[in-house]
Amino acid sequence: MEQKMVVTQRDCPARRVPSGEATTIPAHQFVTINQSLGGNYTVTFQGNMLRIDGTDADAIGQEPEKLEFTAPVNGEIAEEQVWAALKTVFDPEIPIDLVELGLIYELQIDQSAKRVDIKMTLTAPGCGMGPVLVSDVEYRVGKVPNVESVAVELVFDPPWSREMMSEEAQLEAGLFF
Repeated sequence: MEQKMVVTQRDCPARRVPSGEATTIPAHQFVTINQSLGGNYTVTFQGNMLRIDGTDADAIGQEPEKLEFTAPVNGEIAEEQVWAALKTVFDPEIPIDLVELGLIYELQIDQSAKRVDIKMTLTAPGCGMGPVLVSDVEYRVGKVPNVESVAVELVFDPPWSREMMSEEAQLEAGLFF
C-alpha cells in the first residue's frame, strides 16, 4: 500500500509507535496511512507515528477487521477465544501471527479476577516494536467476552528461535529448504 491521506470518520483509538502508549485521534482529522500489515494500520498524525487496530479501520475509511466472540453463558473467559484473539495479532515485520511464530510462552486465566496473564517473547530482545506488540495483545485479548484485564509480561528465557515456529509459519516465512 502506498501512502494515502485520509480523514478520520470518528474518534479513533490508537497506540504510539514505539512506546505502545494509548491515545485517541479525534474525528475529522487528516492522517496519512503509511502501512497496512497484519490487519493493523501505521499512520502519521501531527508528526507522530501511530498504530490503529484493524478492528477500528472504519475510522480511517478502511474495511474493519471483524473480531467477534459469543459470550459463554457461564460468564467465564473461554481459553479458546483468548487463543483465537492472539492468532489475530501479527508481527509488524513478518506477516505471521504471534502464536504461529511461537512468541506466546504461557497463558493463564484467572476466572475470579476476570484477568488473562500472558508471557510472551520477541523474535529479538532489542526489538523496538515490543511495546507495540504488547499493546496489540492487550487490546485484542481485551475484546474477548468477560475479560476485564490483560497482563502481558515480556520474557526472554528461553530465547526465541525459529524452531519455535509452527511448520506452517516456517513454510510461509520460507525457512524450509
